[in-house]
Amino acid sequence: MYARLFFLGLLSWWLLSGLATARAQTSPNTLAQPALQTPPAPARPVQRPDSVAQRRVLPARRPVALALQVEAADLPVVRRYRYRRVLPDSAAAVRELRELVLALQGDAYLTASADEQRWGHDSLRVRLYVGEKFQWAQLRNGNLGDGLMTRAGYREKLYRGQPFQPKEWAQLQERILHEAENQGFPFATVTLDSLELNGAEVAGRVVLQRGPAVVFDSLQIVGKTKTRVGFLTRYLQIFPGQPYSQQKIQEAARRLRQLPYLQLRAEPEVRFALGKARVYLLLEDRASSQFDAIVGVLPNANPGVGQKKVQITGDVTLNLRNIKGGGKGIGIQWRKLDATSQLLDAQYVHPSFFGTPLEVGGTFNLLKQNEQFLTVRPRLQVTYPTAHAGRVSFFTERRSSRLLGDSTALSVYTTSLPENIDSEFNSYGVDYAWNTLDDPYLPRRGILASGQGAVGTKRINRNPDLREQLYQTVPLRSTQISLGGRVERYFRMGRNGMLFTRVRGEALLNQRLFLNDLFRLGGLATLRGFNELNFYASQYAVGTAEFRQFTGPDSYVFVFADQAWLRRDITTETSHDTPTGLGAGLSFRTPAGQFQFVYALGRDQQQKFALGSGKIHFGITNRF
Repeated sequence: MYARLFFLGLLSWWLLSGLATARAQTSPNTLAQPALQTPPAPARPVQRPDSVAQRRVLPARRPVALALQVEAADLPVVRRYRYRRVLPDSAAAVRELRELVLALQGDAYLTASADEQRWGHDSLRVRLYVGEKFQWAQLRNGNLGDGLMTRAGYREKLYRGQPFQPKEWAQLQERILHEAENQGFPFATVTLDSLELNGAEVAGRVVLQRGPAVVFDSLQIVGKTKTRVGFLTRYLQIFPGQPYSQQKIQEAARRLRQLPYLQLRAEPEVRFALGKARVYLLLEDRASSQFDAIVGVLPNANPGVGQKKVQITGDVTLNLRNIKGGGKGIGIQWRKLDATSQLLDAQYVHPSFFGTPLEVGGTFNLLKQNEQFLTVRPRLQVTYPTAHAGRVSFFTERRSSRLLGDSTALSVYTTSLPENIDSEFNSYGVDYAWNTLDDPYLPRRGILASGQGAVGTKRINRNPDLREQLYQTVPLRSTQISLGGRVERYFRMGRNGMLFTRVRGEALLNQRLFLNDLFRLGGLATLRGFNELNFYASQYAVGTAEFRQFTGPDSYVFVFADQAWLRRDITTETSHDTPTGLGAGLSFRTPAGQFQFVYALGRDQQQKFALGSGKIHFGITNRF
């Protein structure tokens, strides 16, 4: 009884004296709980040495039984808690008892304590006092605005007749402080005022002491970087004279790590003086602009007249990032798929468009497939990057494809349309990407996930070299849906090992599809062991597992396996295939750039694993 009265008096003095003050950087358990005093360990008998050297002999560890003596009325409460009754030693028994008492106090039994602790030869007997369960009589709003209390999650009914749990009270304090420090009051404190104790009921008022108002002063860059302060001010949305926000400081670090051309050396630092906050960013430039050239040596299984048995393919990429320190980027990629097929990709990125956090970009894709068709696909998108939820993009895209064959080549189609067709597809869609990789180029751990969906109208255009009657059974206008997704994960294995796994897929949904409408995959970037863009698919999924053993910071050897499922559903056929790619390679740093060599074998319905059909890719990637 005396212990209970003493605790109630201590609790009243503690709350009223302002010791419940919480700061933004405090732990969730801001409301301190009565500590359980550690009982002294049982005395060990002093052993006199038998030799002159006086060697110390440590006693063997003995299991200790924890026995609790609880009043009959408190037995149902204690039975709800799981605790070990046999512990390996006396220290473990003390920790187990401490955790049990703290669990009771955290569940509103604020006067719970361990009394009359008695040590035996191999036991610890404790008289456990549980006490009454405290509850809120009322928690009133002191001087906080209703809007702030609502955003902090305060509801009066949640603090009336409910258990008084210190953890919940501390969480309410943290939420209130979180709102205050994001509205220009980083030194705010929260107290429980006008405390009233009526038996086991607690009543009081929440009072916020805001402290001095603080506004942002400026950004200061520490380190060697060409990135301009004005761009970072717009990108981070931290403007001079704006009310201080701790959330923006925390988001700044995550946003900066998303930029591939900057390296954040340390967390942002903030210094306060005269009601202003100056933010210091410790940054260094990272080599991110890229130039690489890859040469592919592919065997030609069915060489035609005048063709060689070996095909030489090429891939040239140029990416310029952070142009003039303003975050802008431009990229061009050209690929030669075979003797007569070429692919061109171009892109442009403009961040912080007109001072907003929005990023505007455009892409352009051109594919010339032999002398069969030409496909052009421009795309315009607006991206909103966030620190927590990733990047959300809204885009519009126009895909136009036309046949390249002359009237003589098309005159053979007299009863049905060819497998390729003249068409247009105008779509609108949304794209989402989430990235937790520890490095944008050579990650060792993290997840990269993205998803995309688009819907639009597809129109089939009549070709003047084809008979008009062939189009009578074909819907010239229809709705088409495009879906895609990708998930990558990197696992550390041992000291220098890493396992890379990836699953990606796409689906095209339409009443009538033609060959040049389909997705293309195969080759070094999608399905190794096969020619570039060898497969056509209306739906596909590709799983990849790759183990990398690093021999240096950016040098490694690897083995991989690619397994795909493909479905081709067009007007002339419906087919399935499950191609497999296996191989190995190495990558290491040279003075000219990152050199990579890959050898892969492929198996599908048309070919088996054979050394003669292996694909070799090698090239150098130079970042500057």
